[in-house]
Amino acid sequence: MERVILHCDLNSFYASVELLDHPELKDAPVAVCGDPESRHGIILAKNEGAKAFGVKTAETIWQARKKCPGLVLLPAHHEKYHRYSRLVNDVYERYTDLVEPFSIDESWLDVTGSLHLFRTDGKGLADRLRREVREALGLTISVGVSFNKIFAKMGSDYKKPDATTVITRENFQALLWPLPVDALIFVGAAAARTLSGYGIRTIGDLARFDRAALITILGKQGAVLHDYAVGTECAPVIPAGELPPPKSVGNGLTFPKNLLGWEELGAGVALLSDEVAARLRRLDMKCGTVQITVRDPAFHDISRQKGLEIPTYLAREITGTALKLLRQSWNPRSPVRALTVTAQNLLPAGEAVEQLDLLSPQSAPRREKVERLERAVDGIRGKYGKDAILSARLKKPPSP
Repeated sequence: MERVILHCDLNSFYASVELLDHPELKDAPVAVCGDPESRHGIILAKNEGAKAFGVKTAETIWQARKKCPGLVLLPAHHEKYHRYSRLVNDVYERYTDLVEPFSIDESWLDVTGSLHLFRTDGKGLADRLRREVREALGLTISVGVSFNKIFAKMGSDYKKPDATTVITRENFQALLWPLPVDALIFVGAAAARTLSGYGIRTIGDLARFDRAALITILGKQGAVLHDYAVGTECAPVIPAGELPPPKSVGNGLTFPKNLLGWEELGAGVALLSDEVAARLRRLDMKCGTVQITVRDPAFHDISRQKGLEIPTYLAREITGTALKLLRQSWNPRSPVRALTVTAQNLLPAGEAVEQLDLLSPQSAPRREKVERLERAVDGIRGKYGKDAILSARLKKPPSP
């Protein structure tokens, strides 16, 4: 039986969620950004009105305002985006138990085994999902329908917003092969430049290129991309609960102003470590290694890592280790443009058994107390927002 895979992509997700609370702005160009007061802040999302002016995700606010002087800026509320993401996926799960989130605003659905229950085909079910999400939540989705995950994803990208695109074995060459090669998922700028040197500028060029030669050029990724282009990819849709656990959890930030001195650097490390620790606790995993990556204003990076005696998901321990690495490897008089803190060597929290410290027999109970405390903080933030309770160490690095 031919598989029927849907890829559902929420349109302008962050901006659309914010506009639910600002209906008066629905016809205005709107962008969501981390810090609307900072001209160096980054655009996180934009609505269709802002897109019409050429506003792009990840460009700075001052660049966006040069293109669109009337751009309305709204602050980000990540807890709302996670809540709406869950609500949308709840809608999807009414139609199939095979729902694989790809990001906060995208999911694959395998509806092969459930289509007959709704007496429709893939396009009919996609249109029904679009209507239900729009009516129930006030958000729109674009849906790709195809026989594999990659072409379904490309279908949801093909026409936006609030559209359904069906890509079949009969039409995929006509629809997709004329597109530029970097329109294919996982073909980044570097790979596109490399492929261009061999005359590969479209997805069709990639599909017609010798597969073995692609492996020579790009390694194993060459074979993967060729399979994507010719439509032989056949990976299953894996429900979120069955996905393999992550191998690492990281959090990075480019600061609006270069950090100088241990006070500013410590605040930056604490901010990042707190989020990494919270994500580990949500996953119920602990890390055995902490890594920091430091970027200077000239875009030079250094990375250092350190193994832990006891695996942890505690913010204070991740922060302490990251700061120790930073002090060992960085001159505080040198400016820092960006920092990343990454937890590595992850294992389930229940398997991370603490070795008994004979010199300090109370260490395990103390650790359990701190773990309960940080989980209680998670609960408060989950209910009232990330900024509802902050450690004194989480003072934000200075704004420009």
